[in-house]
Amino acid sequence: MRIGVVFPQTEIGADAGAIRAYAQAAEDLGYAHILVYDHVLGADPTNRPGWRGYTHREMFHEPFVLFGYLAAVVPEMELVTGVLVLPQRQTALVAKQAAEVDVLTGGRLRLGVGVGWNYVEYEALNEDFHNRGRRIEEQVEVLRKLWCGEVITFEGRWHTISEAGINPLPVQRPIPVWMGGTADVLLRRVARMADGWFPQMRPDDTARDAVSRLRRYAEEAGRDPDSVGIEARITIAGATPDEWARQYEGWQQLGATHVGVNTMGAGLRSVDDHIAAITRFKETVGE
Repeated sequence: MRIGVVFPQTEIGADAGAIRAYAQAAEDLGYAHILVYDHVLGADPTNRPGWRGYTHREMFHEPFVLFGYLAAVVPEMELVTGVLVLPQRQTALVAKQAAEVDVLTGGRLRLGVGVGWNYVEYEALNEDFHNRGRRIEEQVEVLRKLWCGEVITFEGRWHTISEAGINPLPVQRPIPVWMGGTADVLLRRVARMADGWFPQMRPDDTARDAVSRLRRYAEEAGRDPDSVGIEARITIAGATPDEWARQYEGWQQLGATHVGVNTMGAGLRSVDDHIAAITRFKETVGE
């Protein structure tokens, strides 16, 4: 498995020097990639009784802008969104931004996408929250066409492009598109059209069942199941190093191709603490 880190963006702060130090430490430790979450807006829960999830108090760096910085800071690492909330964005603009990152990194972008859960963001960005699952499939089709063709024409349910294209085109044609989520409809979507899947679970019987279904759905879609990557996430909070190792081995046995270590939520107080945590994780799993 390729091992990466989850960018600790809700805890790393807004100091560019700290971001650089963390990313370079991860690269020096031999981590293969850095994965970044995405939220454009955080809602104030004061007048939203029962609100669950991130709020305006949690910091989220904008992935594409951050990747433009990291492209020069860590020239060997793959940059990954895990996941970009695609349906709340204009598809052609995402194609342009992703292509630019891919050019600046020499082909080291992996674009994870998902439908999201935060209706406040959709409202503010003037996109429809209720049809986001249906739209994302057409969006992925449009992205791939724009990445692979100098000039395209496309007429879909939500997109119209008349003899136009982006320039520069990406190095990877197309850029790998992965998807995150756990619902069965998501697994079927991954099996049909994605390059990989981000599970949100431990490597237990639930994960074993989900991986089995994903592989079966890929076969039903006429694809080689081994062509669909799997990137698991191991969260250090609330777990001992022995548990990290067991989860790592568990995902290996389930056939995961990638794993990312998440150090957020573990009470770490500084960038140095996060660096120490990813150092210990690397020593623990022996990779």
